[in-house]
Amino acid sequence: MRELVFALDYEPGRNTLADVLADHPDARVRSLSLHATAESLWRVDHATGSSEALPAIEDAVLTADYYADCLAANPCGAESETQVLDRTDDTLVLYTYWQRTQVCESIPHLALEHLGDGLLFETQHEQRRHTWRIIHPEGAAIHGFFDALHAELPSEIDVEMLSLTGLSPPTTTRFNVDDMLTNKQREALTAAVEHGYYKTPRETNLGELAEKLDMPRSTLTYRVRRAEAQIIKQLTTNETAMDMTRSS
Repeated sequence: MRELVFALDYEPGRNTLADVLADHPDARVRSLSLHATAESLWRVDHATGSSEALPAIEDAVLTADYYADCLAANPCGAESETQVLDRTDDTLVLYTYWQRTQVCESIPHLALEHLGDGLLFETQHEQRRHTWRIIHPEGAAIHGFFDALHAELPSEIDVEMLSLTGLSPPTTTRFNVDDMLTNKQREALTAAVEHGYYKTPRETNLGELAEKLDMPRSTLTYRVRRAEAQIIKQLTTNETAMDMTRSS
């Protein structure tokens, strides 16, 4: 597998979300999950920022004439749905589903056409720059993908190739979830998975799940958040070790 990283830079007025983020340099939007088929695309995004930035981001996403991932210059008639899955003082989690029409095109769909199946996508949007990271098979048609991308994008949108590298196999020891969580944390996380808390869209929330488990919501929330924090910390530690290995 190989990793392709590139960025789109938007001029003012070319992308509503980019305009909002440019007005709020403290904010950013990153993908938690992004999937595409030949006919549709769905994603979950995590936005962070100030109390002024988040409402502006929400408004930009919820009131857009057409879904931002579509590369069409004008509204293309695609059916789309966007929902707020979670909201706190400084974070916003958004779910979006988009169904293509004959005139619709997007970066994930161009990637499927030129880079093949089994792709992994990750995006990050800060100010006027939208960075894409795609994990793709060896031998993918990179030049064909970029030719198609340039053909779809208006000339005012710049594309910068950031890196194209091979992925090294992990050199660190795989961690065991059972070793890092308490029994109560593991039970809470297992229940959350089994009842659809981590599905997109969610099938339950922590309040409903706490009622099913007959425990205070605050207790369940604490155990789930602590378990998530432990797992993310370990994943981050492993990725940092891998990055150091690659750069050495």
